[in-house]
Amino acid sequence: MKMNNVQPMPKPASFAATNAVFVGRSIRHSLRNIESLMMAIMLPIMLMLLFTYIFGGALDPSGNYVNYVVPGIILLCAGFGSSSTAVDVASDMTNGIINRFRTMPISSISVITGHVAASLARNLLATCMVIGVALLVGFRPNATFIEWLGAIGLIILFILTFTWLFAAIGLVTGSPSAASGYGFALLFLPYLSSAFVPTNTMPSWIQGFANHQPITPVIETIRGLLMGTPVLHNGWWAIGWCSALLVMSIGWCLLAFRRKSGK
Repeated sequence: MKMNNVQPMPKPASFAATNAVFVGRSIRHSLRNIESLMMAIMLPIMLMLLFTYIFGGALDPSGNYVNYVVPGIILLCAGFGSSSTAVDVASDMTNGIINRFRTMPISSISVITGHVAASLARNLLATCMVIGVALLVGFRPNATFIEWLGAIGLIILFILTFTWLFAAIGLVTGSPSAASGYGFALLFLPYLSSAFVPTNTMPSWIQGFANHQPITPVIETIRGLLMGTPVLHNGWWAIGWCSALLVMSIGWCLLAFRRKSGK
């Protein structure tokens, strides 16, 4: 009596191993797309130099405007870096590679977490470079070690929040170009906040939005931690906004990915 040779089912890869592979994949893609990486770094630096040397004298004749504007530039840098996640995710969802991943014994949602982790690494590198250039042009924070840790922790939370949000946008849009357009719209939020000028200098009909949108409390908290300005209630609002948006964005990603991938 002949026995049929039955091939054993392949053992599913662990969650950690799968994510490590996809993080490496996303980082390699970033290194190959040098133009996009450099633009995400150079554009915030150019804006910082523009506002410091061209507009800074009019906005703050004392010459301390660089100390005011750098916290906003840091978040602007994080926003530019995170926005590329929407394009990367949309590309993966439209070029058919997700269907190939579904045939493998892996958790295909790891393709999204890989993009998020790689974006966090890219953004932290870009943030360090922006802070380094800021120090060269006169940025002089007076924060203690603990305050630096608090500022860095909030920056990481902000990057994670907006990276997951941009990942969700990439999932629900139909193409990389559409994802880029929708992501670009979110990058206007820092301009309608206290990033470049105090909100009390804005028209009254804009102040309400500027004071109650997520970016302003994050900027004011980072500014307070690094420069010693009053943080007041902004710290709790910053953590609350970021935490709520992060949970919402992750849930949105999971639902959208399940619908798009057919799982």
